[in-house]
Amino acid sequence: MRYRSKCHKNFKMKRNPRKLGWTKAYRKAAGKEMTVDSTLQFAQRRNIPVRYDRTLWEKTMQAMARIQEIRQKRERVHYKRRMAGKRARELAVDKKLVETHSHLLPRMRGSERRRLLEQGVDPEQIDQMEETLPTEKAKVHGKEKLRQRLRVDGGVEFVGEDNGMDVDSD
Repeated sequence: MRYRSKCHKNFKMKRNPRKLGWTKAYRKAAGKEMTVDSTLQFAQRRNIPVRYDRTLWEKTMQAMARIQEIRQKRERVHYKRRMAGKRARELAVDKKLVETHSHLLPRMRGSERRRLLEQGVDPEQIDQMEETLPTEKAKVHGKEKLRQRLRVDGGVEFVGEDNGMDVDSD
């Protein structure tokens, strides 16, 4: 039996296939693929020699097609069951993200603006309301705070004005 080089390299490095996300073993162990299903038993090899019979061959081909349909249907159901609560979980994560980082959002959101327009408020009034909303200012943004040093004679010396460099005067 021949393996892909990717598989063989990982086998030689003694990696556990159940921990590698791209392997069939991982997908089955994590519940991403069906593991217990009667249609999977039909795909197993049977090394029993059977004398050629045309009718048996035709029935086998028809059965294979039918089994494939059944398996695809069951896989779709399995996937839908797995993804059932995904939308609700994503919404909860998104809401939490908005709550934790609400300071990054603009003051008046588009939905609020639309709601006010539907209530009959003039767009000019909305713009005025948006300007009057309190805005939070950043504490320190472009400039660094200047450090002050108290001199012996009582004066104050600002450190960092000259980029912190001492210049020799000749």
